[in-house]
Amino acid sequence: MACHEIAGLRLGLMRLLGVNDETVRQHELTELGDGATRPGPVHSMCEAKDLKSLCSFYEAAVTTLEERVASTVSSDPKLPYLRSLIILTKKIELDLVNQIDALTRLFNDLEQMHDFVHEIYPVD
Repeated sequence: MACHEIAGLRLGLMRLLGVNDETVRQHELTELGDGATRPGPVHSMCEAKDLKSLCSFYEAAVTTLEERVASTVSSDPKLPYLRSLIILTKKIELDLVNQIDALTRLFNDLEQMHDFVHEIYPVD
């Protein structure tokens, strides 16, 4: 059993961040198996072109996981793992939101600092 949501997110982040580590990429692709090519949110995360899309695909993958857990019978031996995976993916979702918020603040702060520099040193 694999953590497809996490592997897909890592592959998407590798793409967006420009991480070119073939060993890590192959590890995550192995984790995904055919999930890397099967249509759906996990595959879409692997191919994400921007952070907003990556986040949307991640949310869709987590929703699919939640639906899977909800439909799993209580006697299934995989259920404890799946429930733990729900907790883990939620924590990752919160961390991802915090990181995006921090980047957004940095983006906005850059403009404020740029304006401040021009207050001190006006452009002629």
